[in-house]
Amino acid sequence: MPKRQVEITAPSGYAPTLAALGEQHGGEDIYAELGEDDRCLVRIVCETNVVQMIIDATHRAMGKDAHWRLTILPVEAVVAPDQGKPEKDPEARTFSFRGRSAPREEILQSVEKGAELNADFLVLVVLSGIVSAVGLIADNVAALIGAMVIAPLLGPNLAFAFGVALGKQDLMRRAMVTNIAGLGLAIFFAMVLGKFLGGPFLSVEITSRTFAGYEAIALALAAGAAAVFSLTTGLSSALVGVMVAVAIMPPAVVLGLMLGSGDMKSAGGAAILLAVNIVCINLAAQIVFVAKSISPRTWSEKKASQKALWTNFSAWVVLLGGLATGIYFTGW
Repeated sequence: MPKRQVEITAPSGYAPTLAALGEQHGGEDIYAELGEDDRCLVRIVCETNVVQMIIDATHRAMGKDAHWRLTILPVEAVVAPDQGKPEKDPEARTFSFRGRSAPREEILQSVEKGAELNADFLVLVVLSGIVSAVGLIADNVAALIGAMVIAPLLGPNLAFAFGVALGKQDLMRRAMVTNIAGLGLAIFFAMVLGKFLGGPFLSVEITSRTFAGYEAIALALAAGAAAVFSLTTGLSSALVGVMVAVAIMPPAVVLGLMLGSGDMKSAGGAAILLAVNIVCINLAAQIVFVAKSISPRTWSEKKASQKALWTNFSAWVVLLGGLATGIYFTGW
């Protein structure tokens, strides 16, 4: 299990309390330092899965009045004298989705970047669209994978799902606006390109994205779940595989190309595939966030988030059911 170093700065009178809560919640190495400015610094090295408990306990201990700050740092390695054969950790033999994730504050800081609508995001969308269009039209798989790895549209979807899990309306709104802007720009760019080139577009990479089958639903659900698992466990390297497996940009570009060239039947198939990917990513993400017990800190916030959670979950299930029915009757 990866480790984290939790650093808490607070008024010096809280030092014993903070050190005690670190020990109570499984801190392995606890150090408290008193400064000359009536402040203290408490460092707690612990397993990643107990960081959330330490954060919540700190909130309860400090209240709203005290001026304090908590910082979470990654720990690359811990070196200590050999104390003999370690005792077996009973938790290591227990299989559970819960308690094995990074703290919500750490995940929030990561996904908030994906909800930012700025010039950098729009430039990445255009660049990814260019690379994707070249790969699709020229049947260049290497270029297409490059566009998938850039994956500017994955971030807003993960941010939206996380906002739903925490009931953060502002994050949900920003993620939705960013997602719509990114998709709209990608499709518009591809439409202009399709109008200019005229078509028909007969490459294998394009035609394979003008229809969707049930295997596309299974792939998108599995990849969406994998994306959230990699996010919550800190295995960011796994996200590269997820980006390739459930890419949003290629079907968006195919949709634009077909609309621009006037091939409405193929555009409909690409739209179905694009919708399947978006719906499945969000649905799988919400399921995993619930399974990993990602929720607001306080009882009132948890109660308020339930409405958003179940409303969005029901909406995604209905949309997926509609898409599956459409695939069955239309043959897309």
